[in-house]
This record gives sequence, structure tokens and C-alpha cells, in this order.
Amino acid sequence: MARAVGRWVGRHWLFLTLLAAGIALRVVATLAYLPSLFFVDSVRYLGAIDDPDPGGTSPLGYTFLLLGPVLRVARTLVAAPIANHVLGVLIAVGAYTLLRRWGAWPWLAALATAPVLLDAYQLQIEQLIMSDTLFQALLLGAILLLARRNPGPVVAGLAGGVLGAAGVSRLVGLVCVVVAVGYLLLTGDNRRRRLSTVAVLLVAYAVPLLAYATYYNAWYPGQFRITRSDVMATYSRVAPFADCRGLTMPDYQRVLCEDTPPEDRRHGPDWYHWNKQRPVTRLEPPPGVSNNAAVAEWTRRIIRHQPLDLVQAVAFDFLRGFWWSKETLPGEPSVDRWRFPPGEYQHSYDVTKHIERWGGGERRVQPDLAAFLVDYQKVGFTRGTIVGACLLAAVAGALGLGRARRSGARALIALIAGIPCITLVVAAAVEFSWRYQLPAILLFPVAGALAITAMFRRTEETKVLTESTLLPETSGPSDESTDAQALREFADRYGDARFAPVVVVIAAYNEAGGLGAVVDEIPRECRGLDVDTLVVDDGSADETYDVALKHDAYACRAPRNRGQGAALRLGYQLARERGAQYIVTTDADGQYDIAGLDALLEPLLDGTADFVTGSRALGRTENSDLTRRVGTTVFAWLVSALTGTRVTDTSFGFRAMRAELTRRVKLRQPQYQSAELLISVLARGHRVREVPLTMLRRNQGESKKGGNLVYGYRYLRVVVGTWRRERLRRKTRSKSTKRTANSTP
Repeated sequence: MARAVGRWVGRHWLFLTLLAAGIALRVVATLAYLPSLFFVDSVRYLGAIDDPDPGGTSPLGYTFLLLGPVLRVARTLVAAPIANHVLGVLIAVGAYTLLRRWGAWPWLAALATAPVLLDAYQLQIEQLIMSDTLFQALLLGAILLLARRNPGPVVAGLAGGVLGAAGVSRLVGLVCVVVAVGYLLLTGDNRRRRLSTVAVLLVAYAVPLLAYATYYNAWYPGQFRITRSDVMATYSRVAPFADCRGLTMPDYQRVLCEDTPPEDRRHGPDWYHWNKQRPVTRLEPPPGVSNNAAVAEWTRRIIRHQPLDLVQAVAFDFLRGFWWSKETLPGEPSVDRWRFPPGEYQHSYDVTKHIERWGGGERRVQPDLAAFLVDYQKVGFTRGTIVGACLLAAVAGALGLGRARRSGARALIALIAGIPCITLVVAAAVEFSWRYQLPAILLFPVAGALAITAMFRRTEETKVLTESTLLPETSGPSDESTDAQALREFADRYGDARFAPVVVVIAAYNEAGGLGAVVDEIPRECRGLDVDTLVVDDGSADETYDVALKHDAYACRAPRNRGQGAALRLGYQLARERGAQYIVTTDADGQYDIAGLDALLEPLLDGTADFVTGSRALGRTENSDLTRRVGTTVFAWLVSALTGTRVTDTSFGFRAMRAELTRRVKLRQPQYQSAELLISVLARGHRVREVPLTMLRRNQGESKKGGNLVYGYRYLRVVVGTWRRERLRRKTRSKSTKRTANSTP
């Protein structure tokens, strides 16, 4: 037992060290400022426990879900920041567990949690009686629920409820469901399951919102909403750059316009929203027109007149969060709001009655501890540039760079990075505040760490054992289970049907537009042998499967997208086990002239070859891309040099082979399987022939293999990797043969 604990500690030592430091900092913050730190929002949240009037500009989810229950049980205000600190620690544990579950190196997963554990601005917001920490916890909770390769309705329902709770805790959380919907549309087994899962998510998401809106309506009959309408948020966003010159508007609205040119104005959205000297205080609309209606009309007029200025302002404030240092620009809320005070501090609002109501003693500051936190905050925060680098890494991973394409984590990376992105954009549409950057400080490093794992760690290395994580693993289905499900569904549809001697296998992913024409061109007989067509739908999001059935092809549907290589392997197995003698492959995009089928089969039938591939170098191509043509020549030369056999085209997808050959070679690549198969066949001594054939233009869509640079890099990696694997296999086999010979008496 002790040894097992020692191994566990040794594996997670860095995270445990950071966790201990984070807990220690939270203890210091709790003792430094008793019973808590306060902000103006704190007064509303505390007051709502006894007087839960929802009629403010922010919802009361924090009061209902956390603050009220904690204070009613603990009966001391000190419990409020402690509850926030506990959530902060649990957030770090959850983030670390998520990353380890998805294969991140322990050191990388630990570093990704450092911002939430050690960032002084995170500590300060936890010490405040504010909704931010609960909001962060709810966002991460929803992500943890959805972080499966194939989320089901139950999980989606739970996640939807959590996202709804986030929306009634902070209004900006309402938009996060958009990212979750996109994630579910990318991860389901099939279209029907994806849509049903999204529907469950949305219904569950609506439950907390409808409940809160019903509660609001009980207080304010006829107003079924989450918060009081606040046109001041949009007014204060556009007022700093509003230029009324050339605009037609009612005279009474012109009081909202300023003579000072926008570039010379000193105030920002916060001033226009709250200051008693702001122009809107002088507005006197005519009878029958409310102040809100007048302000809203003026704001819409400015937005229509200056849409690019609004976009520029929002974009600037979005990017502000990625600056190296935390500065306060003219017109912005001071960053000092989110810094630890060095000693006694005064408020323009009174919290005395709340302290008396809940206990915790008079407000007091421990000078030494406060001084330590003030000094620590000068250096102990996450640089915005580092957070931005994490976002860039997440974008690269979500786009499939490196090994990320076959990692199965791309959608999850997009989910984790997308949620803070959308919250930052919505927040920037109101105003910039360093407080609003906290979800990004939490989630961008997690998304970046997962992206780095996906891009650089081998797929087999990411299968982390359950005991290496802090919570049980819930990874997605294996390739074996995916194949088994596809084969079961195929058997349910076709029973024990046997294939013709020749089977043309087509791996298709989202090829509904062009697949039908390709299938229709495949002959039913060639060189005296019957021909069947088998379409393997690789988890398409469109009607590929239905198109295959409509055009009288056999159709096998994989429940998730894994890549062309995996789809072809499934097709090979199915064709081989159901009686095919010869397997032909072609693409679903119509790039290969099917009239060449006779030329492909001839060397197999006359016994001069085991594997026959077409060659555009010996034939012709309609592709005018010079880079691809040069690449074809270069890779043909490289494979010839590596294998010692001259080939002229390594990536021609129109091929034919003896069915048994597919059992003898080992195929692993999810993409660029043409090179892997050719090199494996050559390395194992099978007879290979090339015949001149034609490569046509695509009849539909675009290549899914990336641009020329990405394609070339990935293809090179497959070529070299397959050659090294086969070379190692021969060496291992040779050594084994020698050992056997030497042991023979």
C-alpha cells in the first residue's frame, strides 16, 4: 500500500506541489481579510438572501445556489470566501483530472492548473463575495460532463442544466450553450443521435432559465425575463465613439451627443454607465416615450451609423486581455478594483448590517499577511501573452496540426477554448475589465495543454490508465468496439450475404454530393467476374450512407469519424470475411477513371502480381497543381530509395489486390493509407505492378487532407514512419530466427 501511494505521489508530484501552494495562498488570503473582501455587487448578493428581489441588472443565481445555502448553514460571513476558495481548489483538481484522462503528461497538466491555483487575481476574486468563482466552476463542470468522445443524452442533459445554472449566475454564461451545441454536433455517432443529444441539452439548459424567469414574473407580473432590461450597457459601449455629425434624430436625443471629438474623449463605458455627470442624465424625452426607449433608439442609430467603430472597440477590448502587463487605460475601470488592498479600505456602500446579520466579526486586515499578498500580486499573476499563446496552441490543435488530427480530442479542444472565447467577446461588447478575463485564465491553459498533447503525443501513449488519474477514466470507444458496432449493424441489414469475387471498397466521409455518380459508374461485371460495391461511411454528418443505399451499393456505417485509413481497414475486413477474392479501392470524389478497373485486375488474374496500383506518372492527370505534381515525383523517388523498388506514384488511390493480402499487412494510419499500404506490401516481398491510369478532377467538394504544406508534412511522416516500422519488424524477425537456429542442437 505504501509503495502504491509513493508511486502515485511520484507521478503527480508537481501538481500536488502546486496544489499545496494554492491552498496555502488561500489560507493566507482568508486570514488577511476578515470576514471577507467586498465589492458593490456583494451588497446585492447578500441582501438578496433575505430580500430575494430579482429586479436588478444581474441575476441572483450565486445567491440561490451557493451564498445563501452556505451562510444559512455556517452563520458567519467568513464561510463565503472559504466556499469560493474550496471551489477554486476543486476547479484545479477537475482541470488536472480532465487533462490526465485525455493523456496529457503529468507535468503539462500540472502547469495548466497553475493559473487557477496561484494567480493572485484569481485569489482576490475568490476572497470577494462575488459570483465569478461559482461561474468558473459551473463552466468547468459542464466541460467535464461533455468531455467524452461520444456524449450521450444523460450526460448532455446534465451539462445543459449546469450551463443553464451558469447563465443565471452570470448573464454572459447564457451564450456558452452555443459552443456546447457545436461540440455535440461534432461528436455524436450519427446524425440522429447528434440531433437528439443536442435537443436534450437545450431542454435541460432551458429548465433553470425558465424557472428563474417564472420566479422573476412572480415578483414583476407580466415580465418573464432573467434580469431587468438594461439599455445602459449598450449605450455606454457606443457613447465613447459616437459621432452624431450627419445623423438625423429627434432634437431631444441630441443631448446624448457630445461636441468633443471621439478621439479626444477621456471617459470609457464604465463612466457612461454609472457616473452622475454622464449625458444620459440630461435626457428629457417627450411624453409617451420612456428614457429606456429613447436611449435604445439613439444607441441603435449610432450602431447603424458606425458599425465598424463598434467592431473595432470590441476587438480591441478582446485583445486587451492578452497584453503582457495588467494596465488601466484611460476610461477603463481601474485594475485596482481587483487587487488586494494593503490595509483598511473604505467603500461607498455599507456592509455593516450584513456583517451584523451573519456574523464574522468587524472588518479587519492583518497587515503582514496583506502586505505579503500585495507584493505577491505584483508578480504572481498569469501574463496575458502566455494566455494568448495557450489560445493559439488550442487553435492549432483544433485544426488538426501534428498528431491532433487522429487524436479524437479536436472537438474537445474547441469546446474548452470556445467557451472563454465567446464569454470574452460578449464581455468586450459591454466593456473591458480585468475581472472578465478570469474564465480565459482558467480555460485557455487547459485547452492549450490538451492541444499540445494531441499534437505531439502518440495516440497509443494517450491511453492513460485509470489509476494514473485522480478520477475514473471515461474515454471514448476503441477502434475495436467501433468496428464491432459497424459490423453488427451491417449484419442486421444484410444478414449472411456473401460478396462477389471482386469488391470495390469506397471509404467516404461527407461525400453525399458526389458519391452517387461514382457508384453508378462501377460495372457489375469485369473480366468475367461479378463486381460488388461496398461503401464504408466514416461517421459522416451528411447523407452519405443513404446515398450509398439509394444507388444499390452495400453500405457499412462507422459510428464515428476516424479517418480514411480506419474506414478502409474496416472495408477490407468486411470484404475479405464475406467471400471477396479481390479487393479494389477507389475514392468517393470521382477522381479516378473507373474504366481502368480492367487494367487493374488483369495482372492479378493472370498470376503476375499480388498488388496492382494505378500511376498518374505513367498515365495522365487533370490536376494542374504544380506543387502536388512535384510532390508526387519526390515521394515516388523517396519510396523507391527506401524500399529498393522503383515506383512512380505512391498515393494513387485506385488499386486492386488479392483479398488475403490485406490480412498479412499491418495498417495503422488514419489517413494517407495509400502510402502505408504500398510500403508495407513492398517491404513484405509481395509482387507489385503499376499500370498507367488517369486521375481526373474532383467531382464534388474539396480535399480533406489539408493544404500542400500540411499534406506534404503529414505524408512524409507516414512514409518514413511506415518504412521504419517495417524495417524494425524485419530486424526483429531476423534476430528471432537466428536465436531459434542457434538453440537447435
